[in-house]
Amino acid sequence: MTTFSTVLRDLLARDAGRPLVTFYDDATGERVELSATTYANWVSKAAGLLVEECDLERGQSLRIDLPTHWLGPVFLGAAWTIGLVVTAHDEPDAVVCGPGTLAEWAPRASDLPVLACSLLPLGVRFADGVPSGVHDVGTEIWGQPDAFTAWDPPGPDDPATDSLTQADLFGPTRATAAGGSLLTDGGRLLTTANPASPPGAAAFTEPLVRRGSVVLVAGADPARLDALYAEERATARELTRS
Repeated sequence: MTTFSTVLRDLLARDAGRPLVTFYDDATGERVELSATTYANWVSKAAGLLVEECDLERGQSLRIDLPTHWLGPVFLGAAWTIGLVVTAHDEPDAVVCGPGTLAEWAPRASDLPVLACSLLPLGVRFADGVPSGVHDVGTEIWGQPDAFTAWDPPGPDDPATDSLTQADLFGPTRATAAGGSLLTDGGRLLTTANPASPPGAAAFTEPLVRRGSVVLVAGADPARLDALYAEERATARELTRS
């Protein structure tokens, strides 16, 4: 297994109903849990949105400018399904942003696809709409199919980030690991890292490869993390990356 798609297919074949991504926002009290099946469904819809509405294709780049949120892993998966490079550069071929950076990216909507996520519960649309030319993910994603197959799927040597290939992230000799080497096969990682940022990507990819799961915590209350670790039956934690 050396690409995102092969790893996800293996997870679905083994136990499609098991939790894969659990998200907490301590500031709002929101909790979202995505099983492997539900996650794969969101990935398919997001990939369809990127390809069908934004005309993106293998080898192009996507900036995921989101805070810690469950939609971060969704768009990571969508990008890697298509064969996009998840970039930290300021000149991507497309960008996914949240309300905090929408004003920064909206003026560029005439030059590149700008997809905006409200980050409201259930992934709904912006209550007051979005600027002209911007794609409101909460509106447009629902019209995409529940299954997606890339017509030109990426291989192990395709770049997944600015510095790593898909094999680097998902292969047997992968270059990154979350929580040092503390996460074991089938383990559950509690993390305050942002998987959508380059330093935090392993907080999602490592649990995925190890057929485990991840608990993402945004706006973490340090006094509550120990209790949350126990409640979610986590087996490792990684709290330093952003």
